[in-house]
Amino acid sequence: MNVLVCLDKFRGCLTAAEACTAVASGVVAAGGRAVEMPVADGGEGTLEALASAGYRSVSVDVTGPTGRPVRAAFAVRGPRAVIEMAQASGLDVLPGGFAPLVADSHGTGELIRAALDHGCLDLVLAVGGSATTDGGAGLLRALGARVTDLRGVPVGPGGAALTNAANVDLSSLDFRLRLARLTLVSDVDNPLCGPSGAAAVFGPQKGASPRDVDVLERGLSQFASVMAHETGRDLSTSPGAGAAGGTGFAALAALGARRVSGAEFVLGEIGVEEAMRDASLVVVGEGRFDSQSLRGKAPFGVALAARRHGVPVVVIAGDVRLSADRLRDIGVVATWSLLDRAGNLDAAISRAPELLARIGRELPSVVARGGAA
Repeated sequence: MNVLVCLDKFRGCLTAAEACTAVASGVVAAGGRAVEMPVADGGEGTLEALASAGYRSVSVDVTGPTGRPVRAAFAVRGPRAVIEMAQASGLDVLPGGFAPLVADSHGTGELIRAALDHGCLDLVLAVGGSATTDGGAGLLRALGARVTDLRGVPVGPGGAALTNAANVDLSSLDFRLRLARLTLVSDVDNPLCGPSGAAAVFGPQKGASPRDVDVLERGLSQFASVMAHETGRDLSTSPGAGAAGGTGFAALAALGARRVSGAEFVLGEIGVEEAMRDASLVVVGEGRFDSQSLRGKAPFGVALAARRHGVPVVVIAGDVRLSADRLRDIGVVATWSLLDRAGNLDAAISRAPELLARIGRELPSVVARGGAA
């Protein structure tokens, strides 16, 4: 049995690569052959997934979301650089607790500038997992833009400060951006503002209270207004403008980015379709496999590719929240839940490598019987 293992991260527990290795070790112990192909959908783990596609990592020091320096990386292959926003401005690099009002995307702009310094003009900005709701203003400032108040004083970092924004000047943006092509990688289609916007939908996930959400909403609305005055067009309602706290808006409105699906980009780059040709079984999964997983996430993309190639799919996840009928619809023949195996969340997390390896050993026999685990 040739098993293609395409797991995404198990958040707070294992990286995608670690999860894939654990399952593959069990498959090999049971006498099978395993190919490890960690996946991602444009958020955390994107650079890790691209390593298998010949990308190399370049590390630099940048400004973290609350101003402290962080070590971040971008991935390079030929003239292309992939910038993973979570590396510089993500929730995982916050030095201590949420900072919804002041978290800033400046470090992501510094990563873009570092990629330009490296000679890359094909820039891919993957924006999942951000800690910010600043409309991408920090990113633009790092690239040379000025955002000022009525007195001409630069506004401070973070989304709350944007309530004082009166002017945006893009004339001093890094000239190399005119020569570059920028692709926004995101599966989020939310607009910048309103009930479906960045502050209302994603602000609470970044620690924003209801009052904070109101402040951030006013800041984003004000920033959209002054940006429209500067550029002559309002892209705040464009699909994806609300991605990563509005970083999608900055990329679309100021940098002329085109938006593509994160999962489709990553799966295309790592060659999932080609890998299907030799697979007799495909393993997909992530920390929680639920209805959100079916909305363009990487494991779902892999499952669809497997169905096109007629390869059976199994799901291994920390927790599986989909009915058997919905799983059958996407070609899933068996499922495993670490939570069910371990009995409680703490045990599922602490024993995850062991449980995944044990499931890997079971794959050939259970699937041969055609039954669910």
